[in-house]
Amino acid sequence: AYQAPQDLAELATAPGAIKGVTLADNAAHLIGVLERAKRNGPVILVSHSRGGLTATVAANQRPDLIDRIIYVSAWCPVDLDVSAYYAEPEMATVDATGLIAAMVGNPAELGLLRSNFRTADAGVLAAFKAAFLADGTDEEFLAFLNTFQPDENLDVGTPDDRAQKASWGWIPKTYIRLTEDASIPLAMQDRMIREGDTLTPDNPYDVRTLTSSHLGWLVAPAPAARVLSDLATLAE
Repeated sequence: AYQAPQDLAELATAPGAIKGVTLADNAAHLIGVLERAKRNGPVILVSHSRGGLTATVAANQRPDLIDRIIYVSAWCPVDLDVSAYYAEPEMATVDATGLIAAMVGNPAELGLLRSNFRTADAGVLAAFKAAFLADGTDEEFLAFLNTFQPDENLDVGTPDDRAQKASWGWIPKTYIRLTEDASIPLAMQDRMIREGDTLTPDNPYDVRTLTSSHLGWLVAPAPAARVLSDLATLAE
């Protein structure tokens, strides 16, 4: 129902494969990957956006598997649950009208969040572009949007899933700020950094900055690749 031609009525009710999948499930899967990777040498875990939630839980549970954790404009909750951050002043500039307009079905009934990223609504597409890839061309934006799958987990964890000083806190960590990010504004990224540094003042973030939107660093990856290559040498 998500493919072209779309059937929006069916899309609103079709079962989703990730129904019931939790943040704990995501972290358990990631830990399995980290265990296999660790057999081959140092491990650098890079997370982006909501991926920061899973990375943080894995780091809380198995810090021994991670030699450096990198957040690229990613969520790393310390003081609040991630859902609570959306009500904070740092998120006041975020325009969620596109995402809200693109939502399909009832999350309570589907057991997940479903968005129609393949909508033909020009207004919604413009809102998506402003939120995700304002620094890209229309062609780059549509090509990237086509890689999105429609379903997202509902579960964002509990207070126990926030960054923990005794485990997450001793892993060397980097935060890569994206200056043009409209989805996680720079003010919120800087708040994530401050909260992490307050939690572990003896192990503060190594902070890097890229001029990029939320997805621009993936569309034009050379600057990010140079930063990540530099960080990789620190784990050798």
